[in-house]
Amino acid sequence: MITYLGKLGELTLKGSNLHTFEKLLLKNTKDCLKQSGIESPKVVCHAGRLYIECEEEDCPKVENVLKHLLGITGWARTLTTDKNLDNIKKCVRQVAEQAKEKSNCKTFKIEAKRADKSFELNSYELACEAASVIFDDKFMDVDVHNPDLKIYIEVREKTFVYSDSEKGCRGLPAGCSGHGLLLLSGGLDSPVAGYRMMRRGMKVECVYYHSYPYTSIEAQQKVEELAQKLSLFGINTFLNIIPFTDVQMKIKEKAPEEWSTLMLRVCMMKAANMLADRTHADCIITGESLGQVASQTMENMNVTEHFAEFPLLRPLVGMDKEEIVETANFIDTYNTSILPYEDCCVLFSPKHPILRGRIEDAERIYQEINCLDLIKEAYEKREIKHYIFGKEIKS
Repeated sequence: MITYLGKLGELTLKGSNLHTFEKLLLKNTKDCLKQSGIESPKVVCHAGRLYIECEEEDCPKVENVLKHLLGITGWARTLTTDKNLDNIKKCVRQVAEQAKEKSNCKTFKIEAKRADKSFELNSYELACEAASVIFDDKFMDVDVHNPDLKIYIEVREKTFVYSDSEKGCRGLPAGCSGHGLLLLSGGLDSPVAGYRMMRRGMKVECVYYHSYPYTSIEAQQKVEELAQKLSLFGINTFLNIIPFTDVQMKIKEKAPEEWSTLMLRVCMMKAANMLADRTHADCIITGESLGQVASQTMENMNVTEHFAEFPLLRPLVGMDKEEIVETANFIDTYNTSILPYEDCCVLFSPKHPILRGRIEDAERIYQEINCLDLIKEAYEKREIKHYIFGKEIKS
């Protein structure tokens, strides 16, 4: 059996409710493993560590789960042995040999942690003893400041030895912080906004506004792929596709040209209110970043928020594009987001959009457009897609 070790980060700071978070993390891990085809997975959470045991052939599936699992800061494939010093040294030597064969490491450092205080050596003594099996025969040199290889030893109920520790998603387990409705477009920002709220433990449902034939089928497929990728982190994700062509044409016909984009945002918010109420969402989430485009000036964001009937969260509001792109690459949405299929926000964009809209003007123009019935009709015609850990579930 192969053992994987996941490191809990923020969860370990919890107090009397720590068990609740650990229980949810365990559930999420088991659900993801089962969706990956691993039946009856052996998963344990204890003393700040998550342990997964699997067969060799299931390792790629387990690693894919750990890459997307919210609530751990890092993870590693380990060698596992008892608390016998000679056996620990053998594992350390094996890890060192594998690392040197893989990347020709020349220097190393041992970091030992003795969680079991009954073990005969303290952490420093264990590190020194374990290092001798590599250093004494000049297999590698010691470098405690900038080593090519770090080998970790953790003495717990068993002893775990590993070197390659992968970065985790951090955050809180998905599902522990309420339910949000994400306005998901095909751009870079909104998937990152959804991920950032998922990382704070929020269950996220998505809504996409489609204006066929002015937006292509490929544009919708692009958003479906983004929702599918987000479901790898949120585990269970719904995508609501609302046909917005008639609403958008009414805006083009009735609204002043410079107000068309902002009025579209207002109408989207009206439909989002209906859906958030229907799905019992606690908030609405957008990918707005202050000053990024004309509709995201402070004044225009105030207009949008005025029409929201639920708390409006903007997790990217203070981020710049470089930070957003970095996260998009990390969650593997960047290449999908940059596909050249425009969403309905880009269509009919005015040459000189209003930059500092006033709420009283927005209310007056919205009343003049008189499109609430069209919004309700579009909402009723929505199509719903369901994704669980990266797979579409046909209903």
